[in-house]
Order: sequence, then C-alpha cells, then structure tokens
Amino acid sequence: MARTDASDGTYGSDGTYGSDVLVVGAGPVGLTAAVELRRRGIDCRIVDRLPARLPYAKAVGIQPRTLELWDRMGLVRSALEAAVPLRGQLLYVDGAERARIDLTLPPEVPYGFAALPQYETERILEEFLARFGTGIERGTELLSFTQDDAGVTSTLGTASGAREEVRTRFLVGCDGAHSVVRKKLGLTFEGGAFPDEYMLADVAVDWDLPAGYGVRSVHHGSDGAVDDLLVCIPLPGDGRYRMSMLVPPELRIALPADGPDAVSHGLEGGRAPELRHVQAALDRLSPRPTTASALRWSSVFRISHRQVDRYGEGRVFVAGDAAHIHPPTGAQGMNTGVQDAANLAWKLALAVRGAAHPRLLASYDAERRPVGAEVVARTVRHATEGMDADPDDPRTLLLREAQLLIDYRDSPVVAARGRGPGPDAGDRAPDCAGLTQEIAAFPLRLYDLLREREHVLLLHPGAEGAGAPGGRAASDGFAELAAVAREVSHGRVTTCTLLPGPAARAPGDGGPVYRDGDGEFARLYAVRGPTAFLVRPDGYLGARLSPPDPHALAAHLAAVFRS
Repeated sequence: MARTDASDGTYGSDGTYGSDVLVVGAGPVGLTAAVELRRRGIDCRIVDRLPARLPYAKAVGIQPRTLELWDRMGLVRSALEAAVPLRGQLLYVDGAERARIDLTLPPEVPYGFAALPQYETERILEEFLARFGTGIERGTELLSFTQDDAGVTSTLGTASGAREEVRTRFLVGCDGAHSVVRKKLGLTFEGGAFPDEYMLADVAVDWDLPAGYGVRSVHHGSDGAVDDLLVCIPLPGDGRYRMSMLVPPELRIALPADGPDAVSHGLEGGRAPELRHVQAALDRLSPRPTTASALRWSSVFRISHRQVDRYGEGRVFVAGDAAHIHPPTGAQGMNTGVQDAANLAWKLALAVRGAAHPRLLASYDAERRPVGAEVVARTVRHATEGMDADPDDPRTLLLREAQLLIDYRDSPVVAARGRGPGPDAGDRAPDCAGLTQEIAAFPLRLYDLLREREHVLLLHPGAEGAGAPGGRAASDGFAELAAVAREVSHGRVTTCTLLPGPAARAPGDGGPVYRDGDGEFARLYAVRGPTAFLVRPDGYLGARLSPPDPHALAAHLAAVFRS
C-alpha cells in the first residue's frame, strides 16, 4: 500500500512511497540490511532475481565479529546451533606438515570462528526477517531506477514479464559482483582478475584428520612457484568439507575479456566438476590417503579484485560484493559485506525517521570504503604471496582476520580521541563478563546490556566509585549526562550506569544500574576515573569522555542526530 509522508525538509519534498527502502539482492548482505531495517520498524522490500535460494556452500567462514553483530541483532543462537567450530588450520607444503595454526582468541572475545554454509546463513536470516512480516520477493529483478531529491523510482520485472514501478526513499544494492545497481549508478569498479580458475566441491572424506581444522596443502614446481593447491573447510555433517582446488586442464576455458560490465568473479555455469576431478586432486595433495564421496554440488569459479570509487550517491547505496570483490582467503568477503549492511542500516533508519544529521549517511562511505580497500589489498597479498609475507605478528594477524581490529577512528561522526589507554572513539566496543544486577541471580555480559538496543551510553564512576574524591560529584553528574543524551537524541539513547561495587551510590536517574564488582569492565576499558562511553548501534564507540563532559557529549550527538 502506498503511503504519503510529509518531508521534514532534510531529504526532500513531499512524496508518495510504496516503502521506505528497497533492498536488491537476498544474499547474506541484503538479508542483513533488511533485518536491520525491519527490526527498527522501517518499511522495506527485498527482491531477488533467483526463484529460490541456491543450495551452494559458497561463503562458509563466519568471523567472530559477525557473530557479535548477530548477537546484537538477536539471532546468534540460531547461527551457533547450525554451525560447526573452526578450531584452526593444518598447513602442508610439498607433502610435509609445515604448521598447525590454532585459532585461539583472547578470553574476552565471546565467540570463536565458525563454519556455516551460505545457504544456511541465508535460511537463518530469512526466517528471522519473517518475524517482522517481511519475505523475499523472489523471481523479481531491478531493471532500472532514477532518483531525485525526495526519493528513488525503481522499475522491477518478474520472470512472467510483468513490470512494477515502486517509489522508495532509498535504494540499497546488495546484488553481488555483477550488480545492476552499481552499473546504473555509474560507479567505477577498478581492479583486475586472477588468471587461474578454481573448482569448488561439497564432499565427504574418510580421513582421520582432527575435526574442526581446515586443511591447506600446496605443491611447488621446479621453479619454486605454487603449481597445485587444495583448501578444505569443515562443514556441518560427518566428514564433510567444502574443497577448492585448481581446475583440471579438461575443464579450463580462456579468461574472458574483463571490464566494468564483464566482471570475472564467482561461480560459473555449464562446467560442473565430477567426483573424479575432486578425487584426482586429493590423490595429489591430501595429507592422508582418502576417498571422496557424496558429492552434493560442484562448480568452477574465478576470482577478481575490485572496489567501487564510492559506496553510494544521493539516495542509492551499494554493499557487499556490489562494492568490493577479492580472493576468498581468510573468509573476509561475506563478513565484510554483513558489516557494510549493519553500518548502513542504522543510519538509514534514522534518516527515514527524519532524525539523522544531514551528513550522517555520508559517513557510510567514509567508514566502510577504507575497510573494503584494506580487505581487498590484504586478501590479494595473501593470495599471491602467502600469509607468511604478512607484516603483522601472528596475534595481530588473527585478530585482523577475525575482523576485531576494524575501527572508524577517522570517521566524521565519531568524537575526538583521547590520549589514554583502552578502547576509544571509533574502536570496537569489546565484550566483558562479570556484570551483576540486583534481581538477576546470575552474572551478565556487557553484550547482554547492548542486545537489541540502539545507542547506549555507559557511565562508570571509576574504580573506587562514589567513595573516591570527586566520585560522588561524578555520579551526580551522570544524571545531567543522561538528560543531555535524551534531549539531543530525542530519546534514542539508552543510559546504563556501571558501578564498581555494592557500596557505590547509584544515581537517581542515570538509567538501569549494573555492578562491575570484579572490575572486568574497568580493566578492559582502562577506566581510571569517571568516564562515559557512547556505544553505537553497530557496536563501535562513538565517543569516550573522561572526565564526562555534557557539552562534549552534546556536540558528538549533534553530529549524528538532527537537531
């Protein structure tokens, strides 16, 4: 049903909208965008040209940061129940075991690495989206669109030939490497393609390698270069793996001409490898004699590395593979796209409601495009030179692969950083344990406080609380901070106070009160005195204020919310 809304003057004149946002593409990225919009009460349609979900285990690795986002969204339990753990990787070079890498993260990180076939990821997201009364409109593709100051007019087509014109406030292209949205928006997609072809296969094997470990086996030719490759990622099911390997000569074809409208990336039809092709690669490269069986699906694929020159224009945006493509090394692609969608959706939700600062949406490009550029460069380096050539130490490399080191420190919508230790403005807000509440008989995690909330203002009086010099005054000042947050955000900030122990005095109206009795929050966040932390809806710190300053908090919030 069409709806007419009067504009607030920020994004255009009056207009009639069939929906607030049209999302094109129902893969993990598009579904994430739709879920994040719908759970915030934003009207949204999501369309996909395919008639049904593809039963392929394309993107498999789930990074810890993605699980943290799913926790915030409220759907992580379903993912944990469907996935299998990724405990590490076994590396073999020319038939000899070279290394065993254990994927061990710091204890405060709530989730480890996981493997989940893409079709399962899409099922979980689609089922969660259905809770909000929204389904995927399958067999429907975007044909064209135009935009003006007030909205976007899109033409949709179905397999039957029917056409529909739909008017929305915004359009989000999550339609993959061959994105129609990207092309029609006129975004450049600079980069190139790797010459090699690969084949993917979902098979079962009977080797006795440890469960939960991926396998990477390479062979070098007489010139010292890698001439054969096998990569195996565990999947749910007894002995199941998604395997990738070089395409045998009988399945190779010439690399097609590549350009902005002919991107060689992803699965290709018409040349499905057979089980004998997989077995031949295992016979050459498997660290143990093994037999492949129960082939579920297989395909040939190519790899390119490209990125757009900007992540949107006007009221139209791109995310995921529509914005960046790169080698699958380290399982970065889908996870990066999911974070694109999470970053964009909360900003779009504020814009739809007329509550966003006019420049808030521009921060999507400012924050996410540098992340995409780093991921493309790193995965190309790892694919061509190997991870041994990475300049980071092993711990930093692991945290970076887990996507826990992404930051928005240079963003125009985060506050200025201080000079002290601990997480600061633009950094990921780490989880911590040991928080208690007077009624609950069990300890809570910080992420329990953040789950399904938008901006959250965390107030901590310092290690000694109200008993320290100035501590009572700081605690009294928390009420003023909470009032400022409510006023500038129009009630869109939730305030929580964290007190160091039972003796600390709780403020009268500083929001819900929790106890940091073991000092875990104070330790992880390096709290030395009264401090305020503003946690954004995507789990990053918008501001760290020590000492808490109502004027500084108001200035930061005024860059996010429309005054």
